[in-house]
Amino acid sequence: MPFTIAIDGPAASGKGTLARALAERFGFAHLDTGLLYRAVGARGGDPVAAAQSLTPEDLARPDLRSAEAGLAASRVAAIPEVRAALTDFQRRFARVEPGAVLDGRDIGTVICPDAAVKLYVVADDATRAARRAAELGADPAEMLAQIRDRDARDAARDTAPMRAAPDAVVLDTTRMTIEEAVAAAVALVTSRLGA
Repeated sequence: MPFTIAIDGPAASGKGTLARALAERFGFAHLDTGLLYRAVGARGGDPVAAAQSLTPEDLARPDLRSAEAGLAASRVAAIPEVRAALTDFQRRFARVEPGAVLDGRDIGTVICPDAAVKLYVVADDATRAARRAAELGADPAEMLAQIRDRDARDAARDTAPMRAAPDAVVLDTTRMTIEEAVAAAVALVTSRLGA
């Protein structure tokens, strides 16, 4: 049976960095589920039709990491029909051998509630805004406003709101280096793999 790692949390908390590091360390496949929603939002037009016809080429668009694509992702992710269209894709991905790491907002609560490891990665708002501003070359104050708006929308949506699974390990990366955060996550996965 494949080993699934679910990593959730708000934007710029470090979950993507951790997911990529864990996938590489353990030889697992990685899916940044936010890219699915970013691709749907970036395609424009009817979001439900876009979600139902998403292609690998859509996930390779160079503009998917922009702030605009992130805001579009948050808007389309609130549409239940969009979420339903993308849920099966994510669940199939989670079953690849020998294992998979998925990061997003509802992996441990909705997509993979039986994941072997569930992490909920957080960091304070100012730290997340500074990280995202550095990544995008943007204004930190503007990023702070966008992050807070997105957090509120993601946590308040009726379908699959952003929240920690009851059995998730919360990892606060506010004052951690990347190396420290990765080490903590690797230790958790290693302990579960050995169990």
